[in-house]
Amino acid sequence: MAYPTDTVYGLGACMNMRQAVERIYQVKQRPIDMALPLLVANFSQIEELAETVPAVALKLISQFLPGALTIVLPVSPSVPDIITAGGATVAVRIPAHPIPLTLIEGIGTPLVGTSANVSGKPSPLTAAEVCDQLGDKVDMIIDDDQPCPGTASTVVDVTGEVPVVTREGAISREEIENAC
Repeated sequence: MAYPTDTVYGLGACMNMRQAVERIYQVKQRPIDMALPLLVANFSQIEELAETVPAVALKLISQFLPGALTIVLPVSPSVPDIITAGGATVAVRIPAHPIPLTLIEGIGTPLVGTSANVSGKPSPLTAAEVCDQLGDKVDMIIDDDQPCPGTASTVVDVTGEVPVVTREGAISREEIENAC
């Protein structure tokens, strides 16, 4: 399923539905050794997915979430290996968009939140762009008749002593450094 977010169109499935997650890798032509980010509806879901939530992560969460910030945390055993590609971390974000939040709340579990594109191609901002790239490879495309803003989320890894911005996106490196 493809859906609009506060950044770009997302491609998602329930994190616990292995076959659906495998299909995301296939549709995106994404290497299976590349972890997938998760979207959650609230802080308690972050706590369930992370082994620990460091103090610096709490600062970032309180300042920027919901919003265009993805935080990389030590993974909890509750997260399937297919999501983390067998790694020791999990990337999570609370989107500031009603559609993915409603989906997450409705299914009651985190949602894979990767961009709805073929790996290496531009991230789509409209349902039509998703259809152009992925066509009938997805079961459903939710169209809210509004283009997504178009800037990917900023990714910050807080698993080490010092937070590391691994991708600068909608939130600048300077804003992250000031918050930390």
